[in-house]
Amino acid sequence: MSEEITIDTQDLGEKIVRVLKTIYDPEIPVDIYELGLIYDVFVNEDNDVKILMTLTSPNCPVAESLPVEVEEKVKSIDDLNDVEVEITFDPPWTQELMSEEAKLELGLL
Repeated sequence: MSEEITIDTQDLGEKIVRVLKTIYDPEIPVDIYELGLIYDVFVNEDNDVKILMTLTSPNCPVAESLPVEVEEKVKSIDDLNDVEVEITFDPPWTQELMSEEAKLELGLL
């Protein structure tokens, strides 16, 4: 009987979040995770990842490059198979989505 190596999806999720926290919106000195731009991260049993994210506005200057940066950096995680980044503006991003940490950083608290 062959022993199957299972990779914990929660562990993978944490690795993904660590990577997401290294990516910054160029206009705001807070990472995209704390800003609340990441709506969801899905990891299936094949270790395919789908990231549902938004931008601070539809005409954000990094609308083209930020999703690519997210995809490339997350793909650098060894155990992942495929990475897809989907941009949505539903619901639109608001400051309410920011973490307490981000709000403190930006002097909003």
